[in-house]
Amino acid sequence: MSNALARYLAVLLLLAGRAVAAEPGASEWVDNDAGAVRLIAAVTAAGDASSIPAGVQFRLGEGWKIYWRTPGDAGYPPKIDWSGSTNIGTPVLSWPAPKRFVLAGLQNHGYAGTVVLPVEIPLAHPGAAVRLAATVDYLACSQVCVPMQARLALDLPAGPAAPSAAVHELGRFAALVPGDGARHGLAVASAGVSGDGNDAVLHLEVTASEPFAHPDAFVEAPDVANFDQPRLSLEDGGRRARFAIPVVPGTVAAPLPGQRMTVTVVDGMRAMEASVVPAAIAAPAPAVLPSLLAIAAVALLGGLILNLMPCVLPVLSIKVLGALSHGGAERHHVRAAFLASAAGIVASFLALGAAAIAAKAAGQAVGWGIQFQQPWFLAAMIGLLSLFAANLWGLFEIRLPSWLLSRGPGGTPHHTVLGHFLSGAFATLLATPCSAPFLGTAIGFALAGGPVEIVTIFAALGIGMAGPYLAVAAWPDAARRLPKPGRWMVRLRRAMGVALALTALWLGSVLVAQTGTAAAPSASATWRPFDRAAIPGLVGAGKVVFVDVTADWCITCKVNKAAVLDHGAVAAALNGPGVVAMRADWTRPDDGIAAYLAGHGRYGIPFNAVYGPAAPNGIPLSELLTEADTLAALVRAAGP
Repeated sequence: MSNALARYLAVLLLLAGRAVAAEPGASEWVDNDAGAVRLIAAVTAAGDASSIPAGVQFRLGEGWKIYWRTPGDAGYPPKIDWSGSTNIGTPVLSWPAPKRFVLAGLQNHGYAGTVVLPVEIPLAHPGAAVRLAATVDYLACSQVCVPMQARLALDLPAGPAAPSAAVHELGRFAALVPGDGARHGLAVASAGVSGDGNDAVLHLEVTASEPFAHPDAFVEAPDVANFDQPRLSLEDGGRRARFAIPVVPGTVAAPLPGQRMTVTVVDGMRAMEASVVPAAIAAPAPAVLPSLLAIAAVALLGGLILNLMPCVLPVLSIKVLGALSHGGAERHHVRAAFLASAAGIVASFLALGAAAIAAKAAGQAVGWGIQFQQPWFLAAMIGLLSLFAANLWGLFEIRLPSWLLSRGPGGTPHHTVLGHFLSGAFATLLATPCSAPFLGTAIGFALAGGPVEIVTIFAALGIGMAGPYLAVAAWPDAARRLPKPGRWMVRLRRAMGVALALTALWLGSVLVAQTGTAAAPSASATWRPFDRAAIPGLVGAGKVVFVDVTADWCITCKVNKAAVLDHGAVAAALNGPGVVAMRADWTRPDDGIAAYLAGHGRYGIPFNAVYGPAAPNGIPLSELLTEADTLAALVRAAGP
């Protein structure tokens, strides 16, 4: 019995050894705390070619990263020693396009998740067996940075070169190695340097045949200077990117003009590498200020108009009851209350701007109202609105702490300054699923720029939305002349509670659409799912393409559908034989839709554009659609 058991265990061990053995064309994985690393080749045998495509594959754990050839402010790239290899020449290592990581103010360039560093292995004797022996030294960083070393070996016997299981993975990352940009329609239009010393800035202009989504630029100038994160502006419908790339103070070792530099531009899955020699140019900064001030004025107007949009109606109860509570109040109390509400609005916009800056620094998508794509946020808002509605109906009283309530001369409780501040912040939060005329232009300018542009524009939007509050604070008699609170307010409270309850039900439907298995966009004979790649072909065939970017949480989108898109002459035109209507649903996060919006300089919805033989790049429409403008755009895109 013991011999049989021993044989049984031996068979199990043999099977287990076969399960973990390296597959043909790949070495065994070498594991460590940061993940694992191995060698892979595109073939299972040496064949008779003069070189073999191979690579070093990293499988990094959650939160870990390794570095690009130019690591940024800290770190060092992987180093590979091929000593011990046989039948090879000098391997040529390539670097896929990197990503930017920002941690504690430090800029780092590298990779996360799974990455392959392609290596072309020239053979000394084609047709003979090959042994690849590599010692890989690299720095892996998470919360801490740990030097790692892996000793890898891969044997490729002589014989026909069949494709290995790793050939597709190797090819995928080889395609991410930046070329000259021609394959992706990318080109450097100009390069110049303004300023000198620590104030030097490299100005890079890059063009693209297809609009940029979230471009980034990495500059390598050994022995000259290190460069910081670029400031970006997009023009020409997103097809022209202007990078202003400051030097890292204290790293400038020589004047930048006339120095040869390597520039790598990355935009999602496409990238390019170019050698530039920038000339000295005058700083373009003076032209930026008037532009920023002009957009700030647009943002003020957009914020003011936001008060009239449908998404602000759910907070009408808060505004109306808050205003009525001031009937007969003292002037100084009215002024302080409305100034506090205005401050809450402005502070909320600044908080949204700070969140956008942090998201951009982390390489995440940014947009107006995208917090409504998160189920946890919707659940919190549903609970809060339900509580407010129940309170207005008198089902229970919310006993606010003393620091949120005080009592007037007659003993009537009213909000403190902090309470009014928080009500202004809540009003802003509920207003974000809406867009308004001028709002999209301002948001697009801000989110395409840097921190200065974002803070300036978001502050202007907040001041614009707070305009009515500031007006009452300036003329408090307007609120004092309102009827004094009385029993009639009970009926008004109940009506306003209905408005909040309906808002909670609407958010509940959005939450169901996000967490359910059914797709959120409505299907009909008119609309087909959004397919950005199909648009050029349809236009080339003489079709007019109408794109509607919408979401279940976007109230302005629903107004556009009800008022313009889903009935009347526009609906008839969209059902016409020469028109293709596409609907892009952004209820849930979608990087493709976010990239499409950014390519048009937009970061919020609704967004509508019309493409056609006479408008292959698209005609963007206003946030609030009208039948006349929509029909005119369809005719213009079709051409003669």
